[in-house]
Amino acid sequence: MKKYIFILTIFFFSAVSVMKAQEKGMAFIKEGTYVPLYGAASQKPVIVKHFYIDIYPVTNSEFLEFVKKNPSYQKSKIKGIFADKSYLSYWTNDFHFGNANPKSPVTSVSWFAAKKYCECQGKRLATMDEWEYVAMADTRKIDARTKKEFNEYILSWYEKSRTYENEIGKTFKNYWGVYDMHGLVWEWASDFNSIFLSGESRKDKSTDKNLFCGSASVNASDLMDYAAFMRYAFRGSLKAQYSTRNLGFRCASTTKPKI
Repeated sequence: MKKYIFILTIFFFSAVSVMKAQEKGMAFIKEGTYVPLYGAASQKPVIVKHFYIDIYPVTNSEFLEFVKKNPSYQKSKIKGIFADKSYLSYWTNDFHFGNANPKSPVTSVSWFAAKKYCECQGKRLATMDEWEYVAMADTRKIDARTKKEFNEYILSWYEKSRTYENEIGKTFKNYWGVYDMHGLVWEWASDFNSIFLSGESRKDKSTDKNLFCGSASVNASDLMDYAAFMRYAFRGSLKAQYSTRNLGFRCASTTKPKI
C-alpha cells in the first residue's frame, strides 16, 4: 500500500511540475477573427492567425540576464537612437534593478530593446491585432468586450497607481491561459503606432509611423470602448526609443517555441 502511495505521490508532483513548467512558457492562441477598434470603419473582422504568446510579461530578473549577455543594451551603454534617458531609469546600475521586485515586470524599456530581447529568445513582439485579440478575453469568453464587469475591471486599473511594482501572475488568468493583459503594465506591440492617422484633418487617411498623437475616434468601430481608446492613444503617443515606468512587454512567436 505504501508503495502505491509513494508512486502516486511522485506522479502527482511530476504532474504539478509539468503544469508549472507549461505556465512559465507560452500559451497557444488558436486562429480567430475580431473587429479592431481602429481601422475598421466597415467593421469587417480581421483574421488573426494562430500564434503563441508569453503567459507573463518579461520580468526584471529575466531582463537582467539579457543585458548581461548583450552589453550594448545595458543602461550605461545603449545608444540614444535606441533608447531615451528614461531607459531603465529605476535601475541603480547596469546589473542591479534597485529595490524593484525581481518578479515584477521590467519597465522603462524602449521598443528597440524589447524587440531585441524577444529576438534573442527566438521570438518576436506581438502585433497589435494579436495583442488585442488575446486581451479581449476574460476568464471564460474569447471576446468579453461587451461584458460590463469586464470593462469595469479594466477601467478600475486606470484609477490605481504603481501597479508596475506588483508581481506577475497576480491578475486573472484569461481564456487562453494568459495573465496580466490588464491590471499590471502597458505593453509594446511590434506595430504599436501604425494605425493612427497623420495631419490635422480627419479626412487625411495616410499613415504616419512617427506620429505622436492619436486621432481620437476616427474609424473607431465601438465609440463606447473607452479602455481600448486608452490603449491605442497611449501607444500612438510613443516613439520607438521612448521608455516609461509603466510600459513593459512580453514576447510572441509564430511557430511552436522550443522547450
